[in-house]
Amino acid sequence: MEQADLPDIQATLAGDGTAFKRLVGRYQQEIARRMWRFTRKGQELEELVQDVFVEAYMSLNSFRGTAPFVNWLNRIATRVGYRFWKRQRRQADQAVALQDWDAVQARADTEMESREAAELLHSLLAQLPPRDRLVLTLLYIEELPVAKAAERSGWSQTMVKVQAHRARNKLRLLLQESGQAAI
Repeated sequence: MEQADLPDIQATLAGDGTAFKRLVGRYQQEIARRMWRFTRKGQELEELVQDVFVEAYMSLNSFRGTAPFVNWLNRIATRVGYRFWKRQRRQADQAVALQDWDAVQARADTEMESREAAELLHSLLAQLPPRDRLVLTLLYIEELPVAKAAERSGWSQTMVKVQAHRARNKLRLLLQESGQAAI
């Protein structure tokens, strides 16, 4: 835990709003980078970051201090992002049409910019159910080991492995249906 975190946490619990503001300032950029994995839209990103800190504030008394504060925030961020994907999936089908995937893939054969490749990956993952998106994001985009992915998601390590296997199969089928090579 950073030296400044514990006094700020204690002061926040005692009612000092400026102490929590310091915590937000210290970790806002890192949480925003994490939430970027869940949405590419600016307003949604801001709302997700705000949701993470609101949830952190509301449950700050449950922070035990056995691990760094940022780890605790990252767990909250993962849950907030996962709930966002579930809500988004229920509200409307946000999937990219397979024809759009084909058009972008054709451009990928000629040198795709890394930003375009990231957008393409994000669009492809958007076609998967939230649980699949989460496990693939944690394991392959954030490159977390299974144990860390389990901790962050709140699942067992076995569940992470099973979910990853199923998600890879769904992604493989999605690529085959679009006429792309299987991964």
